[in-house]
This record gives sequence, structure tokens and C-alpha cells, in this order.
Amino acid sequence: MTTSGVKTALVLSGGGARAAYQVGVLKAIRELMPNKTRNPFPILVGTSAGAINAAVLAANSQDFGRAVDGVVNVWENFHADQVYRADALGVAITAARWLGTLMFGWLLPGHLAPRSLLDNAPLRQLLSHKFKAARIADAIESQALHALSVTCSGYNSGQSVSFFQGRADIESWQRTQRVGAHVTLGVEHLMASSAIPFIFPAVKLHREYFGDGSMRQLAPISPAIHLGAEKVLVVGAGRMAQESERPHVEGYPSLAQVAGHTLSSIFLDSLWMDIERMGRINQTLALIPEEKRTTGSGLRPIDVLVISPSERLDHLAAKHASSLPRPVRVLLRSIGAMNRNGGALTSYLLFEPAYTCALIDLGYNDAMARKEEVLAFLTNS
Repeated sequence: MTTSGVKTALVLSGGGARAAYQVGVLKAIRELMPNKTRNPFPILVGTSAGAINAAVLAANSQDFGRAVDGVVNVWENFHADQVYRADALGVAITAARWLGTLMFGWLLPGHLAPRSLLDNAPLRQLLSHKFKAARIADAIESQALHALSVTCSGYNSGQSVSFFQGRADIESWQRTQRVGAHVTLGVEHLMASSAIPFIFPAVKLHREYFGDGSMRQLAPISPAIHLGAEKVLVVGAGRMAQESERPHVEGYPSLAQVAGHTLSSIFLDSLWMDIERMGRINQTLALIPEEKRTTGSGLRPIDVLVISPSERLDHLAAKHASSLPRPVRVLLRSIGAMNRNGGALTSYLLFEPAYTCALIDLGYNDAMARKEEVLAFLTNS
């Protein structure tokens, strides 16, 4: 089914297991669309776990309804051992390497040094089975898809690289610390984009090693604009409005609390700042006469709609943390991740149905609560 009208982009942010929330929003959109097969998002932009969701949608964009059904089915039946080694031996090997490095790092040979807290080899196997990369070219050829972008962060260059596959006439771009590269996307790009720092290992692409695309991503919405989007639907993985009142605490923050705070700053802060910046640019452009706005500047107003969780996902994760496999619970408990204050770290790793289904329900309800707004936004897209 070909796309038509205004080019609308879907921007899916990172967040590990939190990306199940995006699936709930997509489930609601599929239900609201009068034509279930037509892809309302000819431009798909994803980062980290959001990149995986975007890529699966892109590969199946010739039938949007079926694509969403497939993504929902995966996330409703997710288990941690499909993403990383959750067995006792796998966790023990990783833990032993970290302990050995801390105690005898200068004696250990390089090949025994730990590269990550967890081994995500099962995710590569899952993607190799579920993600049909060749279908992206077919979707572009049929005009059901304009472009797919997957953002990764280069550990050597420090650049945020948006690898994209799309129509031949789409040009690459280069800005300060931001690059757009026209490539043929595959599983390795998704593995690199979702390589959460410290949690999952980096992946070598072309000339350098890449990690999670949310790192140093100063403008998460910009790839959609470079690819020609005129409207952008952003689905976040955390609440936009956090409580401003700081609670009084006595105990020192646990390692998990510090790690969760760090990951939240990587996954959430730049997105909200970019959305705020887009709003200011749109307000400024509205004050400029259209005939002057369109000559030379290259700037154009972008209609942006944001859907984000109405509940704190770290608190939701803390309620379901016990559903993790026992070896993982033991590992996370040792760093303080199995209580309410450590829920932020757990919320990124809790690939279990109790949690992912709760997130899907939350995303679905949040989107349906704004169904008139969503429908109006997607009209003529």
C-alpha cells in the first residue's frame, strides 16, 4: 500500500524494555486508522530499542496492521533470555570477569576483560530470525516506505551517526557531531544502536565501534527532518513532566540508582530538550512572513505530537522486578536494583511479560485517551 500526502515521521526513542510502551501506542494507532494496511509513517526513525521497533515496522510497512500485530506478539511474549543470557552460568561468567578485572585487572589478558554487564547474543539470534532486512528495499520500491533511520553513537569519533536506508535521491548530511549516512541496513546496525553502555557490548560497523544511539544524540528529531518529514509523532520512553519537589533522603544512592539516573539522562533528557527547541523554532517561524521564511533559510515549521508515559516506569518496573530470572535478580540485587529506588535500571532490563504487557496497556490507554488528537494529527498523512 503506497503512502501519499504529507510525509509524517514516527520517532521512537531508546529505553531497553521500556520500548514496550511504544508498542502499546502503535496498537492504538492501528485500531484508530480507518485503513489498517496503509502505513501512516513513511519515515521511520529509531534509536536503541526504538530502532528495533522502527526497523520491524519498516520491513513490514506494506501492511501496517500486520506489522503492528507482529511487534505486539513479540513484546507480549518477551522473556529476558531472548535478549541476554539470563542463565546462572552466563551471569556467573560475566560477574566473574568483572570481579577479576576489579581485583587483578593488570594481570588479565585483554581477551578476558569484560565488555559488558550482560551478554546479548540471544538478541542477535532473535533479530536474525525475526527481522527480514531485505524487505526494507521492497517497501521502498513499492513506495510504502520513504526511509528508515537507525542512530548509533561512535565511541572513537564521538559522532552521532544516523544510518538510513531510503529512496536514492535522499542526500546524506553532516552537522556538528551529527552525520547521516545512506547505507543498506542490517542486524548489526540494530545491535549497535541498542548497545546500552556498560550493559551490552559495543558493535563494530565499518571503521569504528558503536554503542547505543541515545548517547551524545543532541537532536533526536533531526534525522526525521533531514529525511523530509513535515509532521513528526514522537513516542517517548519516560515522563516529560517529572515531580519538581525533591524528597528528603538519608541513605547514600546505590550503584543501581546512580546507573539508572545516568541511563535516564542518556535516553530522556536530549529528547525533551529537542522537543522544546522545536517548539521555540515553530513559534519563531510563525512570526516571520511566509514569503521571507521560504527563501534561503531552509527552515520550515514542523508539526510535532508527543505521546509519553502517564506513569513513572521505574515505579512500574519495581512492582514486576520479581518476574526476572533468579540469576539476574541476584546480580541486580547485589547493586541495589531490586527496590523502588533502583527501579530505573531494572526498567531497562525487565524483558518479561508481566512488565512489557503492563507497558503495552499503558501506551495503548495513553494514546486512546488522546484519540481525537491522534486522528487529527494523522489526517492527510
